[in-house]
Amino acid sequence: MPCVRTLLGLLAALAACGAVAFLGYCVYLDRKRRGDPAFKRRLRDKRRAEQRRAEARAAQLWDPEKNEKWQQLFLQEVRMGELWLSRGEHRMGVEHLSNALLVCGQPEELLKVFKHTLPPKVFEMLLHKIPLICQQFEADMNEQEYLEDDPD
Repeated sequence: MPCVRTLLGLLAALAACGAVAFLGYCVYLDRKRRGDPAFKRRLRDKRRAEQRRAEARAAQLWDPEKNEKWQQLFLQEVRMGELWLSRGEHRMGVEHLSNALLVCGQPEELLKVFKHTLPPKVFEMLLHKIPLICQQFEADMNEQEYLEDDPD
């Protein structure tokens, strides 16, 4: 039994020494990295590039031609949704109304209008469709960002 205790004590001491050595090496590399002038330059360049990308995205959002296209798409989707609902095709109507919600600038206000104007069954279908639309929109945006960042 004393042999097992000494072996466990030795292993614990070795593990503690290894952990201290690893942490010391990490601190050493971090100080070396932070003291490197090239690191600071790369970090500054990266931050500037991110800021330029954000400004470019903001400029794209406020492009009047694009806003007009979004408005036309919104109105078209609302009209198509109303048309399908008037024909009794609730699923297709909800599909188009959810697309209108997606491109709408104020979706909360549009939902309030839909709540008062749509039949309860159709409005409930629309509410169930919203999370699916959001997931699809996020996936599309991530794909678009990937394509914009791709140098090829």
